[in-house]
Amino acid sequence: MNFPVTNSAIAARIKGQKVVTNSARMISTFYRNLEEALDTRRVDHTLFSICQNTWQAGDAVDFSSNDVLSLGSTGILRDEFLRELSLQPQFTTGSGDFHNAETGLIMGSGYEANVAIWSTVPRPGDVIVYDTLVHASTYEGMKQSLATDQEEFQHNDVASFKRLLISILETKPLISQAKRSVIIAVESVYSMDGDICLLQELVDIAKELFPSGNAQFVVDEAHSTGVIGPKGSGLVSELGLEDEIAIRIHTYGKAMSASGAIILGKQTIKSIVVNFARSFIFSTAPSITFVAAIRSGFNLLKTGKTKTAQMRIQLLVALFLREITSRQNWEECRDMGLLSVALSNTWEEQPFLAHIVPIQTRQQYNYWLFFHLHASGFCVFPVEYPTVPRGQSRIKITFHAGNTTDHIKGLAAAIYEWVDEMIKIE
Repeated sequence: MNFPVTNSAIAARIKGQKVVTNSARMISTFYRNLEEALDTRRVDHTLFSICQNTWQAGDAVDFSSNDVLSLGSTGILRDEFLRELSLQPQFTTGSGDFHNAETGLIMGSGYEANVAIWSTVPRPGDVIVYDTLVHASTYEGMKQSLATDQEEFQHNDVASFKRLLISILETKPLISQAKRSVIIAVESVYSMDGDICLLQELVDIAKELFPSGNAQFVVDEAHSTGVIGPKGSGLVSELGLEDEIAIRIHTYGKAMSASGAIILGKQTIKSIVVNFARSFIFSTAPSITFVAAIRSGFNLLKTGKTKTAQMRIQLLVALFLREITSRQNWEECRDMGLLSVALSNTWEEQPFLAHIVPIQTRQQYNYWLFFHLHASGFCVFPVEYPTVPRGQSRIKITFHAGNTTDHIKGLAAAIYEWVDEMIKIE
């Protein structure tokens, strides 16, 4: 199948990385100093620019946006939004029941929600334990936390998690005496790696080591909302762990195609945030349209109108992984370091798959693969430092319910077209 060539985004990205010498800048000291700060990114070719995506402006296939259920692109959310908006002001903002939570608190974004939680919930003497790949907003919140003892465990590593908890019990008397708590930060789906948290195993270990219940979890469900769990209610609900998790954050700017987030938990959690979180206290209440958009997404989830989309994502991701790993030269490409795909060895054993699949090549080739895929009509997203650590650049592929099997096969073929060319060059 032939796909259109779209080069405008590539040209804009290349142009944006060009360093302009001071002699060519007839600007004031104020702006020159700012440009010099931006030059540190340009030199590394990591400067971000805002431009219209090729899947929006042309005929490229969307493998980059967060419209995972395709609610935005199909117009189904728009229709429900207009219906919901016509009901105002007779609606409320409650959504805790859908997730089987006691109560919830709407926030402006998932970033604000994480900062609010981590800057208020952990108390002096508590210990924060976190997966090394938690979101930047969690790190930002921890910087403001009253709990200054913060320790990480290796990403999604159950053994590392257990060793760390045992060490804390052995070295922190107030924790072992259950006078202070361990607050654990994980994500249901990790956005840059596309893997799913081993939450059940982590919960079992925490309950075993902390029978008094002073080890509690905060689960960021940003990338599972709408995609995983009964009617898209998230990983915690999928595993039936609602009563075991102290706090959940669900965001609405991804699969639900709205904006904002909600903090779910007991009334005590809500009261702590309302009284102490500056990101909540010094913000205004959400607008009618803001709330209507969120409720529209929930209406679609609750009524089962997204079930087919949710199931389709599983099929499309499995198809892509099968297309990649079944090629005759897959092992050769992998061994040469030209192509690496997350979960390539274990995806068939997983109970469900995330909609995010990162692919990696040799670091110096990352942008060449990105350019090739864009020129082939596939809008993917290159991920570079500082979003990921240096030396771990990758291409992030986000699958959508609106993608077709031809899109998937075309993407896999384009990847191998590039790999084969690189083999010939070498």
